[in-house]
Amino acid sequence: MSGSSEFPGSSLRTPRRRVAGLGAAHSGTHHFWLQRVTALANVPLTLAFLAVLICVAGESPERVLATIGHPVVAIILILAIISITTHMRAGMQVVIEDYVHGEGAKVLSLVANTFFCAAMGCAGVFAILKISFGG
Repeated sequence: MSGSSEFPGSSLRTPRRRVAGLGAAHSGTHHFWLQRVTALANVPLTLAFLAVLICVAGESPERVLATIGHPVVAIILILAIISITTHMRAGMQVVIEDYVHGEGAKVLSLVANTFFCAAMGCAGVFAILKISFGG
């Protein structure tokens, strides 16, 4: 019997247990919350990025590098890069899953999306760290 009962459509599991964490893609609510949390984090981080950008507008390259190299500014920029690239990967994953229909093309697109977002995130974080540590 293994978890089923005599009556079709009935289950010993509660309705909450039947839906907890498993949607059509079997990935549950993690993806939903990831997009919401990163979107929420992106608001203040993007505003902080814009504030830095406005502050260094028209300054000399040395002054721009000094500003980006400041520990607080560098941390904010790194957090922004991580949050934005995570949000970008999650959003593109939804688009790929919804609109790419061939299984091979879908898998290839998902892998390319993950590698692209990881590469962009790593490059951005590396650049900020290099500037911050004076390299």
